[in-house]
Amino acid sequence: MDFDSILPQVGSFGPYQKFIICGVLLPAVIPCAFHAYSQLFIAARPGHWCRVPELDPWVLEYPDVVRNFSAPLEFRDGAWRFSECLAFKRNYTDLAEIWRTQGLSHATESISNDAEVTSCKDGWNYERKLFSSTVITEWNLVCEKDSYATVALVLFGVGGLIGNYVFGYLQDFWGRRPSFYAYLLLEILAGSLSALTWSYASWVFFRTLVGVTVPAILASPYVLAIELVGPSKRVFCTIVSNIAYSLGLVFLACIVYIFRDWRYLTLAVSLPLFLLFGCFAILPESPRWLVATGKFDEAAVIMRKMAQMNGKVLPPDYEEYLRKKVEAAVEQATPETRTYGIMDLLITPNMRKKTLIITFIWFANTSVYVGLSYYAPALGGNEIWNFFLAGLVELPTYIFLWPSLTFLGRRWILCASMVVGGVACLATFLVQQEHVVMLILYCIGKMGISSAFVVLPLAASELYPTVVRGLGMSVSSVIGMIGPIVIPIINYTGSNMLVLPLIIMGTLLCLGGCTSLLLPETKDQPLPQTIEDGENVPLSWPFPLFQLPRRKDKESPSESSAPSCES
Repeated sequence: MDFDSILPQVGSFGPYQKFIICGVLLPAVIPCAFHAYSQLFIAARPGHWCRVPELDPWVLEYPDVVRNFSAPLEFRDGAWRFSECLAFKRNYTDLAEIWRTQGLSHATESISNDAEVTSCKDGWNYERKLFSSTVITEWNLVCEKDSYATVALVLFGVGGLIGNYVFGYLQDFWGRRPSFYAYLLLEILAGSLSALTWSYASWVFFRTLVGVTVPAILASPYVLAIELVGPSKRVFCTIVSNIAYSLGLVFLACIVYIFRDWRYLTLAVSLPLFLLFGCFAILPESPRWLVATGKFDEAAVIMRKMAQMNGKVLPPDYEEYLRKKVEAAVEQATPETRTYGIMDLLITPNMRKKTLIITFIWFANTSVYVGLSYYAPALGGNEIWNFFLAGLVELPTYIFLWPSLTFLGRRWILCASMVVGGVACLATFLVQQEHVVMLILYCIGKMGISSAFVVLPLAASELYPTVVRGLGMSVSSVIGMIGPIVIPIINYTGSNMLVLPLIIMGTLLCLGGCTSLLLPETKDQPLPQTIEDGENVPLSWPFPLFQLPRRKDKESPSESSAPSCES
């Protein structure tokens, strides 16, 4: 049964949907933003240098002087900087005695800058201006353990990949509402327990559990929202859910500004989420899912609530009406003689090309969006302010997209968003010593990828035929989830060259943007129902004045009369 055909009877977008979406579902997106990116600050790596026990009495009052005495200079990231993993071999006992008895000026005169260097023997001193404590400072995850924070992000992404796969089955078997609250409970408990951990290994374990929940926490409110409204309001749900997500990033920056100790920060982004359980009695199960699974009595109760708040009147036997509609739809439906699988996305030439293009663009978008969000603290300056701007600049993008998707279509907006974002990332190579210009280009790149991230799922859902739409969207998004696994490694490679990750991400975005032009425009087009319908909508060449030459094959008379499966 087409649920959209009966939705107007109870109101397809009335006060009920507006209250549930704006008052319950959109705030439910915030936990995803909190836990997806709080790890950047929980595991922030402050400036550090080798600890010299003899100079400890002065390290709090004169940190720069102590570092100048003990740390040699090395050329890193295009400039001379103090070494973080090497120290001068000096007689620090005598140096400390001179400083104590004769003063700082005599101690400075007594040192030599041509002393030999050695690795850190007694730990590290850390800058405490921005964060009083992080996972890095607690367990000294620097120098030979420098990759540990990156490993934690990679495992966080692996958890998300697993969670995304499991949740797809769970929400179809168990329902939208209980699945969301089960994942939310796991997220809160794992996040809170990670604040009480005693070692790096235990912390990574709980953070990986949090990663399992993040994609599901984002997807659940969105799925419920679009299943409560009619087709014409799905763009609204898409835009507004992304606005809520971006606001979550802004709120996270504000929380980080208040809580500078990693344990308090972890609790601050976890425990308040228990408030969302107060909406359990208000949040409905998806009536579409209830009808699809034959739970007509529960569906009728929710539909009556919707109708009452939306000013509609339903007959007393509405439950029986739903049952008969489904039975009639089943009787009229053509029996399905086959089951569709992944090979159906690849076996026909046109479908194969579309699947590969959509999946590549999905991977590019996921990788770059997560990568740029992870990259904000590495830009220099105030890490919290950088992240705040990265979330804030997304909001104007959605205001522009709202009318554009209605009037301009999908393909050109997707292409322009990715190319503009990609060019901005690539341009950072030319201004890598200009912090303000770098930050501006970074914000432009973030706006571009944020826009593309909204358009792509909408365009993909309109390109995949109905018989494989869910499968195609799932395959593309799951492959896209490989991005959060790979991108921390790419960012780690840029530790000695600040703009290298931006160059890689910019190239990926530009390639994805250019490739998107091959997809057909889907605005105001009927949704393809079968694989054959999809084959009848070929890939397009967007520049009619510059047509690609077509290959002319010699065919026999019998061959020329045969139908061709080429797009």
